[in-house]
Amino acid sequence: MASLTVPPVPTSPRQDAIDLHRAFKGFGCDSTTVISILAHRDAAQRALIQQEYRAAFHQDLARRIAAELSGHHKRAMLLWILDPAARDATILKQALTGDITDLRAATEVICSRTPPQLQTLRQAYRARFGCHVEHDVAERASGDHQRLLLAYLAAPRCEGPRPAAAAEDPELDARDLYRAGERRLGTDERAFIRVFTERRRAHLTAVARAYRHMYDRPLEAAVKSETSGSFRFGLLTILRCADSPARYFAKVLRKAMKGLGTSDSALIRVVVTRAEMDMQHIKAEYHKMYGRSLADAIHYETSGNYRTFLLSLVGRDRAYY
Repeated sequence: MASLTVPPVPTSPRQDAIDLHRAFKGFGCDSTTVISILAHRDAAQRALIQQEYRAAFHQDLARRIAAELSGHHKRAMLLWILDPAARDATILKQALTGDITDLRAATEVICSRTPPQLQTLRQAYRARFGCHVEHDVAERASGDHQRLLLAYLAAPRCEGPRPAAAAEDPELDARDLYRAGERRLGTDERAFIRVFTERRRAHLTAVARAYRHMYDRPLEAAVKSETSGSFRFGLLTILRCADSPARYFAKVLRKAMKGLGTSDSALIRVVVTRAEMDMQHIKAEYHKMYGRSLADAIHYETSGNYRTFLLSLVGRDRAYY
């Protein structure tokens, strides 16, 4: 369930474009107006606003935002105005080919998305950057981690009801994983890649239940003991998102804001990609696990227009004074 709130009466994209242009004019930027408009429009409305802005003022809205805003607020807003597939593609491109390679972010984006989302991501990546995402993954990742990401991008997994003729057997897969890992000396990584990339989320959850029942040990613990590094992180991301994407992203947000300093890249990435999807569920999981609201945590870890923008997307759970 999305946390994004939009006006009950449809707004005029042209009027929104005019109001944004006025907010950009003069000395300084009226960030309050920019946030009040863009943080409360869905993807289709934002696309129309960008079309109207380009037609009326002969300039890309993204380019104007880049010139008027700064810091984390600018980074978050530039990602937000994109449609979901283009946003994921942009995050992935920056993670793979930016000044600093961020394989953790790239792995999170790929391994937490559903097959339809990955299909549109691949198309958007090709359209925006003129190359296949698989090429950039192959260039930056290596070994079993590379093989996992490429297989997950390519494998056609049906996430709907199980077909009548399907031959998937959770106990068989659990047995294969046990034989590939804890039962033997060394690990057969190919078996883990096959099961984790070819099985539906519901089936993989059933495999985890079967593994615990058959071997009195969580499958997640087996993954942690038998694998390492980015490969382990990818497998755990797939497994945890199969069980509960909301719980997974609540933990990502907690880690981003826990301790000294804030991982703003992770905070921005999760908020802007989940606000139109399942942020309400993430907020509920966050409160259940950590005993405080997500809005409260964001309020105390951020400041200024950056804070206002993120809270507009997440939704305030109480008044701040």
